[in-house]
Amino acid sequence: MRIFVLGNGQRRGVPEAANSLLPLLREYCEVVAVDLTQQLDLSRYEAEIALVLGGDGSILRAARQMAYRQIPVLGINLGKLGFLADLGLEEARQYLPRLVCCEFGVTKHLMYECTVEGPRGSRTFLGLNEIVLRTGPPFHLIDIDLAIDGEQVATFSGDGVILSTPVGSTAQSLSAGGPILRQGLQAFVITPFSPHTLTYRPLVDGADRLYTLKIRHCRDGVTLIVDGQDQVAVTLEERIIVRRAPVEFQLIKVHGKSYYQTIRDKLHWGSPPGYRDEP
Repeated sequence: MRIFVLGNGQRRGVPEAANSLLPLLREYCEVVAVDLTQQLDLSRYEAEIALVLGGDGSILRAARQMAYRQIPVLGINLGKLGFLADLGLEEARQYLPRLVCCEFGVTKHLMYECTVEGPRGSRTFLGLNEIVLRTGPPFHLIDIDLAIDGEQVATFSGDGVILSTPVGSTAQSLSAGGPILRQGLQAFVITPFSPHTLTYRPLVDGADRLYTLKIRHCRDGVTLIVDGQDQVAVTLEERIIVRRAPVEFQLIKVHGKSYYQTIRDKLHWGSPPGYRDEP
């Protein structure tokens, strides 16, 4: 089996984890690329699995780094939450023999393409979590038109708008009051970011539709943030088009680690309050 080892080498503990795992990995498989700078062009290599060391941000970066040649990813959590990473470092060491024997499942997840179009031409970004369109300092209100398949849907007034995949629904969209979407759903959720009125609510619609965001009014600069990592200045003359990407993110799921167990264990979703026992 051929494998990538990826991660953010600037993050505490990642280089040490890579150095401790590599001798063991090389006993079981062929390590064709090690990249802790997150800048290697992976299209020049062939592998069956990508091992990603770090937190959810490292996994998002790896998904975008693999671009249109996605392979199954196993996340090893060295961060705080690690929602997409099933295993810790010690668990990964124990799991490795089963991994190389392909004793795992793979779940496929929606990715998106986000294109910024305008007088300056077009730029397209591939992402897994979400895009955020928001105002900048001094943070006056922004008005954003949303159209779906060319039909005007709403004009959001507030700090901005989040358009998220199901994977991203448990990230910034959730913090802004959006719903949790099961990761395998083929849908997007549009969540207003600090809306100015009570009439705005999150909207869920199908991934087969075309979503267009256009700034109607803003006194300050507007920034498009892709997966919390790329920041793009957007002008009033430009529009943002979001569609389903032609590839899917592939996440290795360890047997016995279910989706609802993960959101219970890591987000404490659905947990009752910690009532004291009656005397």
